Amino acid sequence: MLSIGVQTKNVIEDSCPEEGYVRLRGMGFNCVDFSLNCYLKNTDLYRQKRNSFFDRSAEELKEYFAPHKKAAEASGVRIHQMHMPYPVYVPGGTRTLNDYLWKEVAPKSLQICSFLECRYLVFHGFKMVRYLGSEEKEWEQTEKLIDFLAPTAKELGIVLCMENLYDGFGGHLTEGPGCSVRKAVERIDRINEKYRTEVLGFCFDTGHANLVGIDMESFLTALGSRLKVLHIHDNDGISDLHQIPFVFTKSRENAPSTDWDGFIRGLRKINFDQTLSFETAPALDAFPKALRQDALELIAKCGKYFADEICRTETVSVNNDEKSEFFS
Repeated sequence: MLSIGVQTKNVIEDSCPEEGYVRLRGMGFNCVDFSLNCYLKNTDLYRQKRNSFFDRSAEELKEYFAPHKKAAEASGVRIHQMHMPYPVYVPGGTRTLNDYLWKEVAPKSLQICSFLECRYLVFHGFKMVRYLGSEEKEWEQTEKLIDFLAPTAKELGIVLCMENLYDGFGGHLTEGPGCSVRKAVERIDRINEKYRTEVLGFCFDTGHANLVGIDMESFLTALGSRLKVLHIHDNDGISDLHQIPFVFTKSRENAPSTDWDGFIRGLRKINFDQTLSFETAPALDAFPKALRQDALELIAKCGKYFADEICRTETVSVNNDEKSEFFS
């Protein structure tokens, strides 16, 4: 059976993590996506601000997160994946800030990931096309970060996961890093061959894919075993809303805004056997506190539905007349 996971954000509190993990386990979640990015927010970084959380040493950070590790283990919930704080590079940011993100935050994220016995660490590639002039030059900068982190990732047994992102300019959304599956496959294979192990994989984000019109079935099929983690969430095709699947429709006939059937077919074709992880923390903000438990239970039920559909064996029956005509 496929595992089902959700973000720790808006569910797990540092003050009493055991309560949140037990609650998630009771609702049917057996994995979590540890929201490390909550401890250094992108909204602050883009404004050239940062807090002092990652000023702690690696050992101090491990001590800080030890209650999470203990609570997760006690509840039977596995920390399957983690999101590194992003961006790791702020275009136009000060050298002091960007050096801090690159040399302090990113390596310490690896150490925390290993401490929590988490195998997959999601990172954002650099959004720098407008500054550098081409996607290829943008990727060169992202690859420098990967090469900086890969030796440690190899040593710790962690797979760095690049994500399909969107970008924006002049009020319009455009494809961002990771939206070409052909390039992603080539780059993942080349880097893993270079380090002679899996140090790089892919995180497929359904919401980002919907925003820029990616064909999910063909993208996932092309990724194959390179796909390691998922960010499952829904939107209206216009804004990155991170809502519960099946919430948005694109017509009065209620056809889903997101191609969930294509998503299911793609995962079925590659025999995906990892975790159906929902990146839906913002959805919980939309509900009154009295209804958040119900919202989480609905997310878990969506995971169960996806799991059943992905694992279902399709059978096609044709009568003899149809069969003879088809093969004539």
